[in-house]
Order: sequence, then structure tokens, then C-alpha cells
Amino acid sequence: MDLKGCFRLFSWTTGIQTVSAMVIPQVSLTMQCSHCVPDTECAEGTKHTEHKGENEKEKKSVICVEGNIASGKTTCLEFLSSATDIEICVEGNIASGKTTCLEFLSSATDIEVLMEPVSKWRNVHGHNPLGLMYRDACRWGLTLQTYVQLTMLGQHTSPQMSPVRLMERSIHSARYVFVENLYRSGKMPEVDYVILSEWFDWIVKNISISVDLIVYLRTTPETCHQRLKMRCREEEKVIPLEYLEAIHHLYEEWLVSGSLFPVAAPVLVIEADHSMEKMLQVFEQNRAQILAPENWKHGP
Repeated sequence: MDLKGCFRLFSWTTGIQTVSAMVIPQVSLTMQCSHCVPDTECAEGTKHTEHKGENEKEKKSVICVEGNIASGKTTCLEFLSSATDIEICVEGNIASGKTTCLEFLSSATDIEVLMEPVSKWRNVHGHNPLGLMYRDACRWGLTLQTYVQLTMLGQHTSPQMSPVRLMERSIHSARYVFVENLYRSGKMPEVDYVILSEWFDWIVKNISISVDLIVYLRTTPETCHQRLKMRCREEEKVIPLEYLEAIHHLYEEWLVSGSLFPVAAPVLVIEADHSMEKMLQVFEQNRAQILAPENWKHGP
């Protein structure tokens, strides 16, 4: 008997989102809130528990797969574990259109969006490490990139609230593009570079920061420079064209040629030099390819 062919979908509500699971005939699944006491009944109407905590958002669910010997428990668990949430990172140079892309894709669907935590980088107890780095990269490069790595790790590991999560950039580009650029340009000493690299390598090996798809908004440095002038962000006024060219080159090495570092996920390259109106059309044309895993192609 093909057990996988017998799976059917059911779902329940935990108080935060709808959780889905697959059920096999002859195998019972019991769901219990981890903040509850046995033998009571939840408002959801399932044999749940009386909640210990008052914060409904902290409720979690536990699935117990029960059954006789050789009833298919292992097959069920393997199937369930494969149905994970999707995380998509939108990558690109400064002013490549990442925010526009994220806002457009999330406007008509139930998608969680995590923007770069730039507000944190601009205000650490009254200090602005982002602005300091742009003005004196040799002095403040390590300071900023240490905090960037920490805050991006926080983004990757935060509980996912929707089946699909879109992230602006990632901890991978922080290391492979921005830290690498500081080192190659001679603005980061080798000892700083080695420390950040070893920390990043440890994170990748010991913490789950998997990415399912990378969307690369490929934009020429000249276009990015023109867009920077138009949006007039204070920290970006001192960014020269040469800096954007260096960032572009590293993105190309990493995501297009695949010659720089390992690529964490399949890559979808979108040419993003167009006007705002045209880019919205391009995003719409690529919506299905971005959000449907079966359309993804592996490799840069």
C-alpha cells in the first residue's frame, strides 16, 4: 500500500496562524498546546488544555504521531517534515528596487515581509554606525558589519508568521558582498575580516538559516547612482559611483557566475534597470515564478 497516496490535509488554528498537517489512515495525530494543562478543552474545540500563560501569541502546538508497529509513523513524520515554510531573499545593489519589489509581491497575497533593519543600523543608543561607516569605513567597517550580522541573524531565526517569507537581503550577502568589499578595497584589516568570516562560518554550520530562493535584481551601478540622488537619504549622499560598481561586481561574481562563494539557494535574475512603471509589470510577470517552488531552477 502506498501510504503517501493516502495523505489528506487538515488544519487547525493556534491563535497566531493556521497550521497544516498530513494524516495517514490508521495513524492518529494528537495536538496539544505546550502552554496548557491536560484534560481540559480549548476554545478551538479540540481536546486541548487550559492555557497557563495569558499571551495567546505564545501558544505552540505539538503533534504526536501514534500507531501500531509498522503503521506508517516514520513515513508520516518524514512527509510532514518536508512541508516547511518558504523563505525568499530579494538581493541587489543599493537602490536596485528591492523595497518596491517586496511591497508589490506582498500587496495581494498572505506573505510576511522582513525589510532590512536599517533603522537599527542608524540608531544604536543614539549612535549611527551606518552613517559612520560610509564616512570612515576603515574605522567603522567592523563595527557596522558585526551589528549587521547580528541583526540579519535575528531576521533569519525569527518565528515565521506566514507560509511564505520575503526578506530584503540576507546574512549571506552581508558576508559575501559587503564584508568582502570592505576587505578587497583595503578598508578592513585582515584580522577583522578573518574574525567576521569565522563567526559567519560558525553560524552557517550550527544555526538553521536556510534560504529557498534568491531573487537578484540586476541593476547597473549608473542606474543605482541616479536613484540614490533622487531619494536623498542622508547616509547615502556620500556614496560614490565607484562603491556601487564594486558592490555590483561582487553580486555578479556571487549570484551570476557563481565564482565567488557557494550560493545558498536557486537564483532568479531579474533585469531591474527599467522605470518604476515597467518594473511593476516585470514583477507581475515573475510573480508565479518567484512564489511557486516548482518553478525554481537550481544554480546561478
